Amino acid sequence: MAKLYFRYGAMNSGKSTALLQAAYNYEERGQHVLLAKPEIDTKGAERIASRLGVSREVDVLIPPDAALRDLFAQYRRRAQEETGSGVACLLIDEAQFLGREQVDDLLRIVVLDGIPVLAYGIRTDFRTRAFPGSERLLELAHSLEELKTICRCGRKALFNARLVGGRFVFDGDQVAIDQLSPETITYESMCADCYLRESGGRLG
Repeated sequence: MAKLYFRYGAMNSGKSTALLQAAYNYEERGQHVLLAKPEIDTKGAERIASRLGVSREVDVLIPPDAALRDLFAQYRRRAQEETGSGVACLLIDEAQFLGREQVDDLLRIVVLDGIPVLAYGIRTDFRTRAFPGSERLLELAHSLEELKTICRCGRKALFNARLVGGRFVFDGDQVAIDQLSPETITYESMCADCYLRESGGRLG
């Protein structure tokens, strides 16, 4: 039975690396996969890139208001025509940027179309609030898997702190990508202790 998988972790936990490895594993066995990511993620443009230096062009960029199951059906037909084989799996990077209805469509792709979906993303933003896509994936996924990374202090990282111009900030829009800002925006994975120390005890 096909399943919807949500593999999540803090920033720099190896999500994109794991996705690219999963794609390689399918293709090594002669199976065709589709790689997708929300188009709001302008980092890396039309590529999925891991910190290890491995990257790959995506097959599908997902517009914010797209009916995801319809979009998938179009690419699935195209893949069938071009390769002569069906799609064995749909892999999605930066799944936190999906809308709730788009995640609902992922479940429909799994259950009604019989295609496994592997979604990778982060649970919460820099204010520790859930992204809509991640929240819905936590509600619907058949399988949840945490990909772990460590904080600067060596503890398990839970949160993603935002830095603007090298300084921690705890207010602002949920989505802020470096290429869209005149200031340098970076993120740091942190444990709860270090996060609360930098935020002065603030959460959310």
